[in-house]
Amino acid sequence: MSDSLKINRRDVLGAAALAGAAIATAPASAAGPAPIDLGGKSILITGSSSGFGRLAALHFARSGANVIASMRNLKGGKRPEAQELQDIASREKLKLAVVEIDVTKDAQVAAGVAKAELIAGGALDAVLNNAGIGVGGPTELYDLDHLQRAFDVNFFGYQRIARAALPKMRARRQGLLVEVSSQLGRLVLPNIGAYCATKFAVEAMFETMAYELAPFGVEVTIIQPGGYPTKIWENGAKYFDALLESADEERKAAYAGHIEMASGMLSGVYQTDPMDVPRAIAEIIALPPGKRPLRKPVHPNTQATDALNAAHKQVQAAVLGQGRYKSWHDAVVD
Repeated sequence: MSDSLKINRRDVLGAAALAGAAIATAPASAAGPAPIDLGGKSILITGSSSGFGRLAALHFARSGANVIASMRNLKGGKRPEAQELQDIASREKLKLAVVEIDVTKDAQVAAGVAKAELIAGGALDAVLNNAGIGVGGPTELYDLDHLQRAFDVNFFGYQRIARAALPKMRARRQGLLVEVSSQLGRLVLPNIGAYCATKFAVEAMFETMAYELAPFGVEVTIIQPGGYPTKIWENGAKYFDALLESADEERKAAYAGHIEMASGMLSGVYQTDPMDVPRAIAEIIALPPGKRPLRKPVHPNTQATDALNAAHKQVQAAVLGQGRYKSWHDAVVD
C-alpha cells in the first residue's frame, strides 16, 4: 500500500474503543436552530409511526414540505399513530398525508409509492428509508427465519422502496434517496451481529447506487445515527424474546452470558436528543443538488464513525478515482 493510502490504525482503533459509549449514551444536545425552509419539496418517509420517522414527518411538514408519511397496518385509517399525525396536520394546517406501506410487501410498496407520487404531482424530491427493526442476540442463535426477517425489513425493504421511486426520479434527472443506517453499519459489536449485518448491507448497496445513479442526477445520502431513545430497541426486545423462544436449550445455555449482555444493550438508557436526526436530514434535503454528502454521521460523539468513514473514503477513492468510474466517483460528494 502506498504512503498516500496508509491508514492510521491507532487512530481508527482508538476511535472504535469509544464506540460502545458513543452508541449507548451521550449528553443531550442543545435545542436546534429554527427549521430550514423545505417549501416545495415532496418527501416520502417510511416507518413514520414512531421514532425518527414520526419526528421527521412533523419536522419536514412544519418546514414547509409536502410530506407523505407511511406506516404499515393502517387499519383502514384508524391506527392511532396515523390518526395522531393527521390530527396534528389538520390542526397546524400542514401538508402531511399518511399512506399504508409495509416495506416487506412488494404490492404495498408499489401501490404506496405510486400514491405518494400522485400526492406529490410527479417524481418525489426525496425518499427517506427509515423503517427498521432492532435485533440483538448471539449470532448462532439466529435460524434462517429470524435472520431473514431482519434483512427483509432493514435491507430488502430499503431496496424495494428505492426501486419503486427511482424511475420517475431518473426520468426527471433529479432526486434524493436518504437511507437511515447506523454507526453499527461501520462498526461491529458482539451480540448484535445480525443488526450490524443489515446495516453494513445498506451501506454497501446504497454507496454503490450513489455511483450508479450519478449519471442520472439522482443523489444518495446515508445517515449514520448513534444511540437515540426511540422505540426501535424497545420493539427489538420483543424480537429478542421471540428469538430466545425459538432457540434450543444447549445454545441458550452456552451463550448465557452473551444473552445477558444483549438484553442489557436492548434496554440501555439514552440521553441523546432524537431530533438531531431529522434536523440533520432536513439540512441535507435543503442543500442544492450536487452538494449533498454521501454520508452523514449523527450523534454527539461520531469519532469512531468519522475515522472508519475516512479510511473507507481513502481506499474507495484509490479504486474508483481513475479509469471508467472516475466521473461517477467525482460526482458523489463524500
